[in-house]
Amino acid sequence: MSTWNTRGLRGSTLEDMINRTNEKYREKGLALIQKVPTPITPIKIDKEHRHITLAYFEQKSTVDYIGAVQGIPVCFDAKECNARTFPLQNVHEHQVAFMQDFERQGGKSFLIIHYTGEQMFYYLHIRQLLTFWNRAREGGRKSFRMEELDPAYFFHGGNGFLVPYLEPLSLDLESEVDNPG
Repeated sequence: MSTWNTRGLRGSTLEDMINRTNEKYREKGLALIQKVPTPITPIKIDKEHRHITLAYFEQKSTVDYIGAVQGIPVCFDAKECNARTFPLQNVHEHQVAFMQDFERQGGKSFLIIHYTGEQMFYYLHIRQLLTFWNRAREGGRKSFRMEELDPAYFFHGGNGFLVPYLEPLSLDLESEVDNPG
């Protein structure tokens, strides 16, 4: 049983930015992406201020977001990293399993990593995540460095979107067509 506390709110700024981006994508008819709520059971409630002060997670969550982009099912998780090295412990085995299952059903799965110190985002497709994940399982590094990532999938906010992840998603889809399998 996991207990909720403020540590779980670390990515809330990133999630706010993604939520606002998703609203714009919906308004423009580009995508329909929903935040997946994490089911919790309240233990203590501040009735005067109507706040939950202590709760536990009912079950393991899957990913942060799920939806469709131009008819393509997508799911992704949002992660923040304040260093140039991303610890794989920030991704949970049940999330990796869900993303793999989602891909087997014809969807696209990825992480959006916000490198806060660098003020840039990275689109990490499940295929690339699995390379690092399997390396760690085989006794290798339990993290990956920015230098190991494909520079084509780094992106910044712009064009009216705080986290314009459809651009690297489009690049990923194009590369899949050019290099099937």
